Amino acid sequence: MNQPALIVIDVQNDYFADGAFPLWQTDAALSQVEAAVAHARAHHVPVILVQHIAAGPAPFFNRDSHGVAIHPRLLAAAPDAPVVIKTHADSFLETDLQATLDALGVDSLWLCGMMTHNCVTHTALSPAAARYPVTVLGDASTTVSEILHILALRALAPRVAVKTVAELGVA
Repeated sequence: MNQPALIVIDVQNDYFADGAFPLWQTDAALSQVEAAVAHARAHHVPVILVQHIAAGPAPFFNRDSHGVAIHPRLLAAAPDAPVVIKTHADSFLETDLQATLDALGVDSLWLCGMMTHNCVTHTALSPAAARYPVTVLGDASTTVSEILHILALRALAPRVAVKTVAELGVA
């Protein structure tokens, strides 16, 4: 079987220019996320959105705030995608992500989103992800600065595949 899933992590309003914690080149990363979603949909690859909600009062991602919402362009690109809610950096930890993947018959993961050095990395290296071939889409991810983004991708490269959206194969 060859059934990947595209998991888009934490593409939420607080990370954009008008949010509480703007990251480096979010608009460019969002454009690549949209391209990854379009590729996935064209090849019948399920898309799963992950949304971080702070467990308590926090500098950003507070429940019911504008900033915690998934970016509207991502919602428009994947309006029917299931949304997994998390409170930890690892998208598997105390979430229904594994059950969602099992229900979809997924056997490999394409990961992208925000922040490369934190939630993307923790999800890619999660003990629960060890059963899957994992690919991180570097151009569809971002973090607080260019150097942290590059360092995170280089640190991941020996353990998981790091590709661009253009390098994705046909499912």
